[in-house]
Order: sequence, then structure tokens, then C-alpha cells
Amino acid sequence: MLKLPSSASMVSRWERILLAACVVAFCVSFLLLLRRFYVESTILRPSPGGTYIEGSVGELQSLIPWFTVTNDVNRDIVSLVFAGLLKYNPETKRIEEDLATLSVSADKRIYTLTLKDAVFWHDHTAENPHPVTADDVLFTFKTIQDPAFPNQLLRQNFLGVSIDKINDRAIRFKLDEPYSFFASNLTIGLLPKQSFEGIPPSKMDQAVDFGTAPVGAGPYTFKSITETEISTEVTLERFSRSLEPTYHLNQVIFRIFPDYVTLLSDIRNLDGVRLVPRGKDGNPIVPRQFKASNYTLPQYVAMFLNLERPILRDQNLRLGLQLGTDKQAIIDAIGETTIVDTPLLELDATDWRYKFSPQAAQGALFSSNWHLPEKIRLQRLLEMKEANDVGPLRIDPVVLLDTGAVLTVTGSVIDAGSGELLGHRVTVVATATGTWTVALPTANETGSLRLGYNLVKLTNRKGAVVDSFYLWRTSDPKEFRRAAEEQRLLALFVQSRDKPDTLDEDERITAQDLFLDRGMLRRRIESDPVEIRMNDKGDSLKLKLLTTAAPPQYGEVARLTAEQWRALGVDATVEVVASRSVFEDKLLHRDYDVLLFGQSLLDNLDSFPYWHSSGVQKLTGNRNDLRLDAYNLSQYSSLEADSLLELIRKTQDEKERQQALGELKEILKTDVPAIFLYSPLYTFGYNKELRGVKLGALSLHSDRFLTLHNWFVKEERVFLPGKSWWSFPGWLLSLIHLS
Repeated sequence: MLKLPSSASMVSRWERILLAACVVAFCVSFLLLLRRFYVESTILRPSPGGTYIEGSVGELQSLIPWFTVTNDVNRDIVSLVFAGLLKYNPETKRIEEDLATLSVSADKRIYTLTLKDAVFWHDHTAENPHPVTADDVLFTFKTIQDPAFPNQLLRQNFLGVSIDKINDRAIRFKLDEPYSFFASNLTIGLLPKQSFEGIPPSKMDQAVDFGTAPVGAGPYTFKSITETEISTEVTLERFSRSLEPTYHLNQVIFRIFPDYVTLLSDIRNLDGVRLVPRGKDGNPIVPRQFKASNYTLPQYVAMFLNLERPILRDQNLRLGLQLGTDKQAIIDAIGETTIVDTPLLELDATDWRYKFSPQAAQGALFSSNWHLPEKIRLQRLLEMKEANDVGPLRIDPVVLLDTGAVLTVTGSVIDAGSGELLGHRVTVVATATGTWTVALPTANETGSLRLGYNLVKLTNRKGAVVDSFYLWRTSDPKEFRRAAEEQRLLALFVQSRDKPDTLDEDERITAQDLFLDRGMLRRRIESDPVEIRMNDKGDSLKLKLLTTAAPPQYGEVARLTAEQWRALGVDATVEVVASRSVFEDKLLHRDYDVLLFGQSLLDNLDSFPYWHSSGVQKLTGNRNDLRLDAYNLSQYSSLEADSLLELIRKTQDEKERQQALGELKEILKTDVPAIFLYSPLYTFGYNKELRGVKLGALSLHSDRFLTLHNWFVKEERVFLPGKSWWSFPGWLLSLIHLS
């Protein structure tokens, strides 16, 4: 017999189900509350750990800070291995303390640096302590000052500077005269004295052992160099030091590839790419998983005009070249974005005077010593017209006469009496007005009108010249019509110049409206080319435009510029030098009329080396007299500019400095020693998994690592100050109270 469950057991079952549901709901709610409390009471922050792998294109060389000026790949590595007394901060755009504290005297001539506590070299151990000392500082900078030191460019930064050791931790730099940018020179990485024992200053660049296993005091220590089939790998590890800031990444690995194609083939194994190239559309060539961070440096690319060349001493010519250079078209063609009009990059150049204007360029060149053939022809016609308009002779300036024909000329007896015209005696006509007549022959004999130009002279009976007249003769009807049209245009030009109000605006003509066609002027049409300009001696306006093959954009810019100048009547021959040694030799000898090249101002934006007359190359003919540090590529010399550049370097008064910069800008505007084009745009690519990347205002490519302490790949949650798990009950009660 089937037994049915009792009502009591049924109630007990549903109670158990309800109780279980309540327990589950309570647990879920409690966990959600715990999660909410945890999220509200904590923050995410970077945590130590992880590896950053960066790919670059170039060639690894000796890793010594003194010799990385021309190798950006080396400079990147060196910037992390070594540290200086001071450092540049791209976020504040200021020079700040690094391994040492800085004190500057009131007269700005004495810089005292005191090493911070617990600063050690990477090979420091408890058993063999190796602290950074004043002797290391003294060694670093005294070596640079040695006349035999291989890097003479770096040595120039410390001329006129005495360096003394105060004690084991303090060094004093004393300048002969104030130099407001001197602190920038103290950012160079320090080197340990004991690593170079026995090596003379002249051989420092050959310290192979140190260059392949460097020891510094920077945030990362050198671990290894590994050669693979496609790249060279340099591995750095985070160095434990007491100095701020703290770095998160455990390792930084630099992978150096021979070219960008090879780099892209291994892009999956990279977290970052330095100097990403851009395609024809101007966009960076990076994979989708990468972010592109664009930046500029305090650099400019310019066409430096060699002012020692007589051809370029003409200020109107330089101005014409400036006005006739279409910078926008140039940067559009090569994918750049930032036009530069002045080397003084800290100034606002939006009011720059010399904007692109072909018409204004032609006007400046019209006022120069270099003229289009049209102007030379026009000037000659004007001179002949002025001569013809003076005196008694009145003849048509152009005539159509076959050989054997004669030209009858008449005149007044009062003017010449019984003189001669072109050697032919005048015949007096018995008239009331007293006139004379002469029949000028066209046969090829003395006194005949020849084909082409003739100077017809009227003399009196004593042989004195009374008047002369320029007359052009042809026997070709087509040539006659062309010559007659030229005379008509000449009269219209004179009327447009002298009496413009007598003509409608569309009737007026200028020299630019004329074209020299087979030796005669006619109206210019759109398809007419611009001929090469000439000077009064008949020399053509030809310039040699020199540039280097690297970067490849320079060649394209040079060719575009040559095309633009050709439209002005300037014949610019482009020479793109592939060999670095050949290019540097031409640079030293100033073997160019125009040089397309780039210059970098670094963090201090100091223009002194590039535009002060002390940077002019002395071309004595003796190679030993050539200076590597002659940075004044335009051979520009100006007493006014020199005094302002010196003031800018010395003054500590920001108002005085800005005023001097403004005055210098105006001088450079007027003198036009160079045509400034653009500031290159660079792209740094990095994987989206890498966070905290903020480049700031870089002065060098390697400056991106000055913010490396912000980069991270791992993060953790930590309680806010005053919060912990013990804060949960109070938080819960406050939540209940609010509800």
C-alpha cells in the first residue's frame, strides 16, 4: 500500500530549500560588498617586474659615453647604464640634480657639485665596495679637457673651465666668464677612474674591454651582448640604488637590426620600436598592436647659404631664394608637419616676414645683381629708346629694307647745318623750313645700313656729333613684325611705368609679363619656361646644392628645392653624397654654395655655436687649420649678431635674454644667412601592453628613457592610506546608515 508523505515533512523540506537560498544570497551579497569595499578602498599602481624589449636599426659600437655623439643606438643604451652629476627632465624642461646636488655662486661662475650619499658603481659589492667619488668626477672631466682627448667636439664644452676637488665628495667648476647653459654640460655620464688605469687620454676611444662591458652608475647595469642570426642583443638589468626615482622594469633588452624589414620580421617579439619610418602617406609603419607616439626634437633642417661665395653675398638674391622656397610643398612631399622659419626655436615665429611668394621672390631678384634675359633685353631697349628720344634725329627704330634699297632720312638745317649722316653728306632742300635729306644705302659698304643694329650718327660740318640714333634693320618680314611688336610692348611698358593711370589695370605690363623669344621680347604665356638669370658680365646664376644621402628625405628635399628655384631663374645643381667621409670632407672645406643639412640645439636651445662668427671655418688652404667644431655652416659673420649671442649666453635675466632673442631674430630675418625649412617629426612605437609611457619635451632621442621610471607592464592593488581589511566593518555600517 502506497504511503503518502506527511504535511510536516513537506514543510520541513521547503524550509530547508529556502534556508539554503538565503545562505547563498547572503554569501553572494557579502562577496559583492567585499569586492565593492576593496575597489573603493584600493588603487592600482605599477609593480616591479617585467621586461621591455626594444628594436632599433643601426650598428652597435663601443659603449663609452664620451663617444656616442653620432650613434643614437649607442646613446640609448649609454643613457641607462651611466648617470651624470645632473640630468635633463623632459617633463619640466629643466636641468635637475642626479648623482649630485648643485650650488651656483652669485656671479654664476662657480658651480659646486656634491655627490649624494650611497652612490655606487655597478661593480660595487659588500666585499669590494666601489662608491662614486670626487676622483671619478675629476677623472671624467679632466680627461675630456686633455688636448690629446679624441673627441675634440666634447672638449670644446670645457674650454675656459678649471676643475678642482674640494673633498672626497665635492668638486668645483670655475668658469672664466658666466655661461648660463653650462649646467647642460654636466649631464654627461660619469666614468669610473679605476676602469681606465694606464690608458692615456689619446687612447680612450680604444678601451675595448670597457666598451663591451661598461660599468656605470645609472639605473640599469650591463649584463650581456649576444649575437643572433638577425640582430645584436644588449641586455640590461635594474640596478638597486638608493636614488629616486624607482624603476619598475626588471630588464631592458635592446635588439639592433641591420634594417627595418628585418626588424618587422620579428616584431612579435618586440615591445617597442625606436624611430619608426613613415610611409608615403606620412603615417608610421607600425603593427596594429602598437601605439605610435610622435615627437619633435629641438632640431631644424635648413639650406645654409655659403656667404663666402661672391655669388651669395647679394642680399637681394638670398631674399629672393627665401621667398621663392615653398616650404609647405616640401614638407607635404616628405610627410613632415612642422615648418621652421628661424633657428631660435624658443620664439614664436608665426609673424615671420618672408612667407612663400613667387611674385615677391621675382621682385627681390629683380632688384639683385642677377637678371632674367628679359630684363637684360628690356634694359638695353630702354637705354636705346632714351638715347633715341634725345636730339633732332627722328627715325623709325626698326625698318624693313632689302639689300640694295635705301632709307631716306630728313632733318632740320638748323640742327646740323651741312654736316653728315652715317658718313653721307646731307643735301639741303630749298624749302621754307630749311630741311635736309640723306639717302642711306643698304649695300655692304662703308656708310651702309647693315642687317641688325646700326648706330646712326649725325655730325656737323666741323665733325662734331650732334646726335645719334639706334636703328635696327631686317630684310625678313617676319622678323620685322616681331621687332615692331617688341617696340609696341616697350612703349606700353614705359607707359605702365610712368603713367599707369592712363591705362586700364589689365593693360599694364611689367618686366615679369615679358619673355625673350629668339632674341626679342614678346608677351609671356603660361607654357613659357623661366630662363636662367645672368649678371652684367654675362655669367649665369648657377648654384651647387650639397646634401647627404642619409636621411633619404634630404635628397628629395634638395631636388624639390632645385625645381622651385628653377622657376625663379636659378640653376641649382644637386649633389647627394652617399659616402659619409666624402661628405664630411666637403663640409669641412665648405665645398658648396648651398648646404642642405640639419642642426640640433639640445636641451639648452643655444644657437651660439651655429651663428657666432667664432664658428666660421678658416679656409687657409692648409688642412691642418680646418676645425671640426666650426659649426657656422653659412660662414655668417655679424657684429650685431655676435654681441647678442654672447649676451644670451651670459645673462641670467630672463627678460634681458628674451629681448636679445627678439633682436637677434630681426637681424637674421634681414641678413638671410640660411633658409630654414622644417623640424623633423619622429615616431616611437610601443606595444599597447606597455603602460605609463609619456615622452615629454625630448632634446635627444635617448631622452625618452628619462621617463622610463614611469613605464611598467605589471601592476597591483594596494589599500589607500588609512585603509585595510579591518576597515570593512566600519565601511559596512556607514553604508547601512546611508541607506
